[in-house]
Amino acid sequence: MMDPRTSAQDVMRCDLCETAVVQMHCDTCLVKLCTACVGKHMISDESKDHKVVKFQARKFTPLYPVCTSHEKERCEMYCKQCDIPVCLSCLASKQHLGHELSKILQVVGEKNDMITKERNELNDTIFPTYQDIASDVKNRMSQLEKEYGYLSTAITKHGEDWHREIDKLVKKLKAEVVEMKNTQLQTLQKHLDEINKTMSIIKYEINSMETAIDTNDLSKLSSVMSNVHTYRNLPHKIIPSLPKFIPGKIQEEEISTLFGALSSSSLTSDKHGYSMKTTQKSPEAGFSPAVKQLLDKPETVTNIDTGYILSIYNVACLNDEEIWTSGNDNTMKLLSINQGSLLKSITTRSKNRPSNIAVTKSGDLVFTDHNDRTVNIVKNEKIEKVIRLQNWRPKGVCSTSSGDLLVIMDSDDDKQTKVVCYSGSSEKQTIQFDNKGKPLYSPSSYDLRYITENKNLDICASDEGAKAVVVVNQAGKLRFSYTGHTPVPKNQPFCPLGITTDSQSHILTADYKNDFIHIIDKDGKFLCYIDCGLSEPRGLCIDTNDNLFVAQVWKKEVRKIKYLT
Repeated sequence: MMDPRTSAQDVMRCDLCETAVVQMHCDTCLVKLCTACVGKHMISDESKDHKVVKFQARKFTPLYPVCTSHEKERCEMYCKQCDIPVCLSCLASKQHLGHELSKILQVVGEKNDMITKERNELNDTIFPTYQDIASDVKNRMSQLEKEYGYLSTAITKHGEDWHREIDKLVKKLKAEVVEMKNTQLQTLQKHLDEINKTMSIIKYEINSMETAIDTNDLSKLSSVMSNVHTYRNLPHKIIPSLPKFIPGKIQEEEISTLFGALSSSSLTSDKHGYSMKTTQKSPEAGFSPAVKQLLDKPETVTNIDTGYILSIYNVACLNDEEIWTSGNDNTMKLLSINQGSLLKSITTRSKNRPSNIAVTKSGDLVFTDHNDRTVNIVKNEKIEKVIRLQNWRPKGVCSTSSGDLLVIMDSDDDKQTKVVCYSGSSEKQTIQFDNKGKPLYSPSSYDLRYITENKNLDICASDEGAKAVVVVNQAGKLRFSYTGHTPVPKNQPFCPLGITTDSQSHILTADYKNDFIHIIDKDGKFLCYIDCGLSEPRGLCIDTNDNLFVAQVWKKEVRKIKYLT
């Protein structure tokens, strides 16, 4: 930046004649002069010792303000108690006797330092952060356009199979996509406009601060009203949630039902979505996972000793390096997969053993307490009761792709079983009966129940009492029940317990009595068994690389298995 005192683009004029270019400066009176006006200025007030120097050699001194009480006198002191500049006559009048005084130069320096610090924070940290936020919103808008394009393509492709009789339905659904997209883009555009507006205001304040600093004028420095504290509170992060197209099969039923429907879209506002000086952003997950094939012979990668004294029941992946486990006591353990070491342990407040555990989309541990009738989340190693049931007891739990919780539960009288979807502590949906009013799940408080959500948004539950895996779609309509496959190596009745799904929408369930894992596709077709010397398999989970983790009850260990290419 060029110095405004010497820049040819900022020519200063003589304070006396106001026409000639400044060449001299009176350090006593702080007056800019041309050479022709020096003599005139020297005799204007002979009581002062005028120190006239070349303008470039002038002293860098503050512009002492004129006293409001004593005309023609400049204030060289500042009364902190009265919060005003004062001159020597003010001090002589004893109006400020006993007050804390500071030199104007010191006050100017302090205000300069404060404004400079805030200017630097705005310039170096806050404004660049807002630039990153604006870029993030633009990227999300671009990604949104692309993903809605994928969605329209999927609808079009599915519509081609139905030919002319469903053209109207195709157009209707595509119109809904456009409406949802426009609604979300409008919201994001409004959010971006607000961010850009704030950025403009910040830039204006930075310029105002720099102008005030350059003048060294106390009145101008004092008039600077900084809003840095306001800008430190970053805007909420707007995260669009896309609808998904759910195709149906062509049968002798209503076309609009079978063709499929769009799930609802949403925009969430995350107060903690942005942080200062964000340098790396997580890549967006793809919508089309790579096709993987089942291995002819699954491979055991490692066995993890959990350290439980009696038995282990449940396992949940936190990430590709750590797993949560729970067993026949009141402690949940976080274990290192590679080292097998204990990283953390959480004890239930009720001292009851957890019925089931899961990991939420945000990485928090969630567990059900059957005896305490609660669903709990562990945040920063502190247990929060999210849901407390009346007349029902929770069993299996899982976190959905949208961040909701699915809980499968039994009534106190052992006569009913249902699945409830919760957003926070609020019920969103209850799934209990089929379209003929018959129960979807067998009632019994003694049976074990596990639940998970498939990639196609189907809700899959293991029903030990019915000896079946019950799968319903997102709307709660029964898709199929899987009751096992023959021949069975150990010829024991199908006993489904732990259940999980992978990137291929395969459904995997632990067959406790036969000591292996069933793999079926998303439509209930049997694919194969995982039979690799397992013993009493119960809890299951899958990591992001499609590795399977199996909790073996009495061995008190978790086995990591590779079963996909």
